[in-house]
Amino acid sequence: MTRFLSLAIAGLIMALCLPAPQAVAAGSSVLGVAVDHARILKIDRPAATVIIGNPAIVDIEVLSSDRLVLTGKSYGITNVVILDSDGNAILDQQVAVQTFEDSTVRVYRQASRTTFACAPKCEPTITIGDDPEAFAKALTQYQQRQQMATEAAKH
Repeated sequence: MTRFLSLAIAGLIMALCLPAPQAVAAGSSVLGVAVDHARILKIDRPAATVIIGNPAIVDIEVLSSDRLVLTGKSYGITNVVILDSDGNAILDQQVAVQTFEDSTVRVYRQASRTTFACAPKCEPTITIGDDPEAFAKALTQYQQRQQMATEAAKH
């Protein structure tokens, strides 16, 4: 088998193993969203009430009566219930918030992990599950930089 054919077959196998995008439908069991990412939910009739099982995991912003934005805040599984004006469920679905690994590199040193966002250059990023010392160091630097920018904007 030629090298090109081997690579083509490997690519096809990898593509088939990737999770398919999930639609917002009554039949799907879990709606996925990545931490620090948003996805638009379009519903088929106007929402009157929006209930989030655990707002520490996901947040919802109402753009219009039939369009909402779901944002992953922390890893975990919770649920979202959307009711119409008559109290009937438009959506009652589990939401899984997971890590976003595209364009990232994770460096492991035994049990310690540090994450870098690479698009295309790699920069440290604050990621839940990283080594506490690396996480705290990056967070402190981000906060200091934000404070400097805020102070500079005042002058």
